[in-house]
Amino acid sequence: MAIQKDRVSFNVGGKIFETTGTTLAIAGRESYFGAMFDENWDLQMNISGEHFIDRNPDCFSILLDLLRTGELCIPPNIPEKLVYREALFYGLMDHVRSAKWGPFDGNRLQPSKTVTGRAPGDGTAIRASPDGGCCVAHGSMVHIYDWMLEEHPPINLDYQRVNDAGWVGSVDPTGLVISTCERLGRGQGGMGLFNSSSGELKYKFNVTHEGVVKSYTAGALSFDDNYKLFSSCKGRSNEYGIGVWDQNTGQQVDFFYEPPGWSLGDADKLQWLHGSNCLLVATLFPRKDNCYISLLDFRSKSMVWSWSDMWSPANSDDRRVRDAIGMEENSSICVVNEFEDLGFMDLRRDSGSVRWSSRSRLMKGKMPDEPCYPKLALHEGQLFSSMNDCISVFCGSDWVLTSRLRRSFGGSICDFSIGGDRLFALHSEENVFDIWETPPPPIV
Repeated sequence: MAIQKDRVSFNVGGKIFETTGTTLAIAGRESYFGAMFDENWDLQMNISGEHFIDRNPDCFSILLDLLRTGELCIPPNIPEKLVYREALFYGLMDHVRSAKWGPFDGNRLQPSKTVTGRAPGDGTAIRASPDGGCCVAHGSMVHIYDWMLEEHPPINLDYQRVNDAGWVGSVDPTGLVISTCERLGRGQGGMGLFNSSSGELKYKFNVTHEGVVKSYTAGALSFDDNYKLFSSCKGRSNEYGIGVWDQNTGQQVDFFYEPPGWSLGDADKLQWLHGSNCLLVATLFPRKDNCYISLLDFRSKSMVWSWSDMWSPANSDDRRVRDAIGMEENSSICVVNEFEDLGFMDLRRDSGSVRWSSRSRLMKGKMPDEPCYPKLALHEGQLFSSMNDCISVFCGSDWVLTSRLRRSFGGSICDFSIGGDRLFALHSEENVFDIWETPPPPIV
């Protein structure tokens, strides 16, 4: 990038500002100011010598200082929402978020805010969006919050229980896929792609079996790098398995039927493994009496790895697996039982046994009145496990416990999600969720 020493003048809403090309280049190519540079990052000067922008000058001053210093300082007389609106216009939202909280680090997370949902009772799931917002599934409702934690119009699925939700990502920043149960006697259910800002249904994802569109229950969701959507499916006839759809068109492109004696259609968790181009499918207790974990290769339409506890002794820890997650860097799958013991299975061995780690056994004594099953997440080389009212963080090759996250309000954690450099933890009582952030690095 060329070093810019040219002074630039702006007339913003009648107020004159002066800065340099170097400062403007910090905004990035995709910003409003990026269009002022050529492909070699040489500043293209206006013939008049002054660039007029018909926007709020007070907010422009704040955002210009953000580019100069990396700090976001908003005077008390200026509403934050107004600054964020102007930042969106100039394409500076990433800079604003970076100034408010730093890159994600599980060992440095601090509680930022607690949000009480409008609907009482247990939530089903919470899913972080790529930009730092989230959605909360609650019965047949999905409540949506942007990165400022302002609630958008909720999505009402007309008494169809929500099983999972997932953000489409860069292909459609506002796109939210929601999976639901089939309503008996109504022939509905399945999945739909919704606009998270307006709540509008864009299209439904249909399952076709032998040329006929079928009603089905959609469960766990996952996405790959090639804009494909995966979902566990449970129909009335033979439509048990994993369906695959094109995110852009909503058309079904494949279906992996459930083999006899195995479980795919009832899966609790799907995870796309980018390195191996396989889908991890986990059906866990208590949805089924036995646990089934497998890797599916859709290129060969084969199950390339599998494990089940159906042959384990009744008192074995293997019979208490509550969640699973693929760890490609270690060629392993991590599982967790009801005591928050971590177990590891080697993917290089067919149907390998679970190697349990006792060092993670953190919960002893009496169970809480409303216990929640543990959940797992892997993010930037750190492993997270929820248990009752806290989340444990494990690091290093031996997955040593390095920190614990706990809030006293809201009861046990029923689900958590990481995205947009934030961790969201959904509590079992009164639909309360916490937001955890890493403090921004100090300005030197």
